[in-house]
Amino acid sequence: MAKLRAGNGVQWTDSSSQRGTVESLAEHESSSLGSDTELNGSANNTEIQADKYGFIGGAQQYQGENDDIPPEVLRQREAKWLDMLNSWDKWMAKKHKKVRLRCQKGIPPSLRGRAWLYLSGGKVKKEQNQGKFRELDSQAGDPKWLDVIEKDLHRQFPFHEMFVARGGHGQQDLFRVLKAYTLHRPEEGYCQAQAPIAAVLLMHMPAEDAFWGLVQICEKYLPGYYSAGLEAIQLDGEILFALLKRVSPVAHRHLKKYKIDPILYMTEWFMCAFSRTLPWASVLRVWDMFFCEGVKIIFRVGLVLLKCMLGSQEKLKACQGQYETMELLRSIEPRYMQEVFLVQEVIELAVSERDIEKEHLSQLRRWKETHGELHCKSPPRMHGAKAIMSAEPPSRQDLKQNPTIIVQVPQATDGQVEKERNTKKSKGEKKKETKNTSPPLNPYSFPGQPPIQSDNPSPGESHLLQKDVVLQGSVQSLSSTEHDTYL
Repeated sequence: MAKLRAGNGVQWTDSSSQRGTVESLAEHESSSLGSDTELNGSANNTEIQADKYGFIGGAQQYQGENDDIPPEVLRQREAKWLDMLNSWDKWMAKKHKKVRLRCQKGIPPSLRGRAWLYLSGGKVKKEQNQGKFRELDSQAGDPKWLDVIEKDLHRQFPFHEMFVARGGHGQQDLFRVLKAYTLHRPEEGYCQAQAPIAAVLLMHMPAEDAFWGLVQICEKYLPGYYSAGLEAIQLDGEILFALLKRVSPVAHRHLKKYKIDPILYMTEWFMCAFSRTLPWASVLRVWDMFFCEGVKIIFRVGLVLLKCMLGSQEKLKACQGQYETMELLRSIEPRYMQEVFLVQEVIELAVSERDIEKEHLSQLRRWKETHGELHCKSPPRMHGAKAIMSAEPPSRQDLKQNPTIIVQVPQATDGQVEKERNTKKSKGEKKKETKNTSPPLNPYSFPGQPPIQSDNPSPGESHLLQKDVVLQGSVQSLSSTEHDTYL
């Protein structure tokens, strides 16, 4: 049985070429993670400024390309996305092309987590299984998986402020999500490549939402990727290689000449959805499109990178051999991974879900001829948000947005209600006898000028004042509930 284990490389048991993947991936991991002190977040005690994505160092730290979206454009996009999320079923049914276009432009950062949850169908799953995550979270879990998960926690984005501290809230939530998944799918257990997927989700949403996002990725977008034997990823490697013959015959011939199996270079790309390969701005844009359009986006990114790195005779002069080619693919030129360039290339590349499914059937026939039947029967792959929604139509209640902030106002007792009624009655009688000499409230005060308060506030005003007091004391209740506070 092949599983991703504590050593961050894939542990294979099949062939020598597959065992080679372990060494190459392990070398790549160790070279990119840094020292133990850096992994623990204690490389030095000086205050380090995080970039806009939360990275305090490492290869994925934002380098400041000065191509930020103007604030007024961002506000417009936020308004459009809020409108879509309020009528999600109608937009998906009648204006899916518009949704796809807006995902290609990039989801506004303030709404990215919520949009991913809607696109993936995680929102519907969560509403249909209320209390499920809390139930799984309260269980102990299988010790054989818990030990492996714990060893992997510090390896996930060690330069991100959310995961830099051992035992910090980020690592705690990551442990909860991964443990819950092993209980949700005990036959599948834990696969090391699930950890970066869950970590990216946690950067954008609470633990419960991240859990359902992970469930949807594992069951709808990439079914079979994290199962024993990793047959699905091997099949997709062959599909990628077949599609490369059409996209870049030069790159295809070169990889075939030196007998470089797809599993050697595409395993981490696909299983981690490029989250450990690309600059962070590019990762987010790729994931925006991936949640909307499905796995074809992952295939397109892989094809674009292979074409750019190996697509001409000039580029191949420097890598005449298996080792040189693998080294080249481990260190892709930054210009090819740059957000604007990569996204445009991915959008323009003519590879559809029909092409992928056609090639999938072809490769499946070859697999059965050479390996026999698949040992892991995965559910059919869903190509994006529309396919997921069509397969499992949600109700309007499932898509209803929960309030971002909930303030609990204490309920008045029967005695308090009766007392308030008597107070109103006595005040009404007094008003008849004497005129109120207090100055009127000024709702139109100038900026910086406090509104004039009445000496005798009405019951309605006293209720508002009471609300303000409750709001000040509600910090604990807000932090203890996992409502979406990521606006």
